[in-house]
Amino acid sequence: MTKKAVYIWQQREWPNFVWNNKIVNPILYAIESKQQHLAGMLLALGINIRQSTILDSMTEDVLRSSEIEGELLNRDSVRSSIARHLGIQTTSFSKSDHYTEGIVQVQVDAMKNCEQTLTKTRLCNWHAALFPTGRSGMYKITVANWRQGEDPMLVVSGAMGKEKIHYEAPPSNIVPQEMKQLLRWINSSKVKNNLLKAAIAHLWFVMVHPFDDGNGRLARIITDMLIARHDGTQRQYYSVSAEILKNRKQYYSLLEKASHTNLDITEWIVWFLECVASAISVSENKLANVLQKTEFWNFHADLSCNERQQKMINRLFDGFEGPLTSSKWAKICKCSPDTALRDINDLLDKGILEKAPTGGRSTHYTLKDSHPKNI
Repeated sequence: MTKKAVYIWQQREWPNFVWNNKIVNPILYAIESKQQHLAGMLLALGINIRQSTILDSMTEDVLRSSEIEGELLNRDSVRSSIARHLGIQTTSFSKSDHYTEGIVQVQVDAMKNCEQTLTKTRLCNWHAALFPTGRSGMYKITVANWRQGEDPMLVVSGAMGKEKIHYEAPPSNIVPQEMKQLLRWINSSKVKNNLLKAAIAHLWFVMVHPFDDGNGRLARIITDMLIARHDGTQRQYYSVSAEILKNRKQYYSLLEKASHTNLDITEWIVWFLECVASAISVSENKLANVLQKTEFWNFHADLSCNERQQKMINRLFDGFEGPLTSSKWAKICKCSPDTALRDINDLLDKGILEKAPTGGRSTHYTLKDSHPKNI
């Protein structure tokens, strides 16, 4: 006879989570240092660049959080919607559908109002915005309220008839009390470090699974809200969801492992905080490129170059994939190979580009180290 699984919410001491501070605290201190460094870099940027950074980070977060769930959104639509809601001027405009608009509204509310109390009403409003048709795919679901009914909420995978049950959430009749307890804890000061609180709240919310659908996305939105509280800003400069997506298999594996273990969640907290640290590092690298690019154009304020040349120089700073060849130049700039070669030779003569020292079948080019790059 197969032994029935015992889930974390069935533990006698639930939800009194425990963790090893000797392991967790050094990671928290290291992240604090990285955040201070990132804040210093942001101070060196002008308001327009800071706004562009916010726009890029929030766009990335919305896109990647949806991608974790297997949904691909249009980047231009997401970016345009965020810009409108934040009042940021942008040269591109793309109309968004009700679904995209709803997701963006939730993300913006979580960030702009990160210090506000998280209530059932606010959570249910978020849920309604995520499911404007009242359906998840072709299935009608309970929207803007906790899940209903006597059927167990199961997290499963596999073909029909061969499903594997990964997790069974608490029955719907106890969800109201479970969520009342979670929301009271999120809004309390019992755990003062909001980074640590974000890690715990993420796991706790997923374990309760209070809605028919959208639980993973809402858990990550709560995470972003608490991180914004920790950072003391109503803006988003790095995307934890993007890092979770890179490690999606491990993300689901650790959530499943936590759901079957005792209340010691040290392993989950460490993994989550490492994702935060990695997200900050990605942002630091991007900002370093922005600072280098800004310094380059300030240093070469009198440089005469056409739009194609300016575009390609910026692409090199932004992280050009693979070697830059004349054929790639022609393809990206939509010009003839002869025009591409003239553009390149002109920048070679001006000391902006140089031929890469490595050999190969095709000559390729890099930015010449004749301008300040170590900011």
